[in-house]
Amino acid sequence: MGFAIMSMTDGAAARVKAIVENSGPDAKGVRVGIKKGGCAGMEYTIDLVTEPNAKDDLIERDGAKVWVEPSAALYLLGTEMGFETTTLRSGFTFTNPNQTSACGCGESVELKPADLAALAAQRQSEPAHS
Repeated sequence: MGFAIMSMTDGAAARVKAIVENSGPDAKGVRVGIKKGGCAGMEYTIDLVTEPNAKDDLIERDGAKVWVEPSAALYLLGTEMGFETTTLRSGFTFTNPNQTSACGCGESVELKPADLAALAAQRQSEPAHS
């Protein structure tokens, strides 16, 4: 079994499905990436997908489809995508083990590439499932 780059909470999956349902018949899901910007250096991007890119990684949960840009994969390994609604805002959240800092407003982050050697060692030390 392959390693999923990201996971989604129930709330994120429900929100992705709602976006797709409200975006017309061509909508298939959303695409997550990162771009340079903001005061901390990088920002997460989310775009509607009508034509999936074969090079993107696909994450699915409860019928919700999220594609991950190849250029973002190393920065998003192990990330959990959530969705929250507070008094002041609603939006997707990213709990990312590769995040080293964030700006005060939470709109931009500083990310480091995932340590693949450490990840491989961790997976080897995990007990085998029967």
